[in-house]
Amino acid sequence: MTDKAPKIITTEDGSHSVYLPEINESYHSSHGAYRESIHVFLLYGLEAWYARNRGKFPIRIFEVGFGTGLNAWLTLIWAEQNQVPVLYHTIEPFPLPAEIYNELNFTQMDETLTHYNGYFKRLHQMEWDSGKPLTDYFNIKKEKISLQDVKLYPSDIVYFDAFSPKKQPELWEDTLLKKIHESMNPKGVFVTYCAAGHLKKNLLTLEMELDEVPGPPGKKEMTRAWKKE
Repeated sequence: MTDKAPKIITTEDGSHSVYLPEINESYHSSHGAYRESIHVFLLYGLEAWYARNRGKFPIRIFEVGFGTGLNAWLTLIWAEQNQVPVLYHTIEPFPLPAEIYNELNFTQMDETLTHYNGYFKRLHQMEWDSGKPLTDYFNIKKEKISLQDVKLYPSDIVYFDAFSPKKQPELWEDTLLKKIHESMNPKGVFVTYCAAGHLKKNLLTLEMELDEVPGPPGKKEMTRAWKKE
């Protein structure tokens, strides 16, 4: 492993993240990777949409940044526990190598979820650029492609989990946000850990409705925006 290779780090809640020395950036918050994913994407994304749209199935989710696979794995568990069908589309131009994802400790964070541990590795090992059901309620398509080039399907929920605007400014530009917005279904929700002013301004320009929601541990706020009907 070179000095520029991905490195596993431990965040404040005991869960792992992956640090990229080349860009001096990690995949998750240093204040707690596991808690951040649950807070931003499950609680204020999936659960919030489900509360407003109960009975509308399947739930279609688009994720920018498969990364460690944590968001996808937690969503799979949610779908199984709630017996709600989810169609999950995720992109990742630079997948993690097996020597990294095999060592991640997310499956050790909650002993009540051990029944689902095997799915974490299966999410990483499944073939790229194809889709298939992994469980009765969770169907996923992974694509090794950029946001600029991907063909988007209609989505109810967008997990925008790209690297920060300082590290990947091109992914936060208004043209790509517009591309995502146009693909979203009415009453769809866009969630991200980022709370940058220019992001919120761009979302308002797209006539999305912004909520004031608290951020995960270590952050005062995050961003949640709804597409109008």
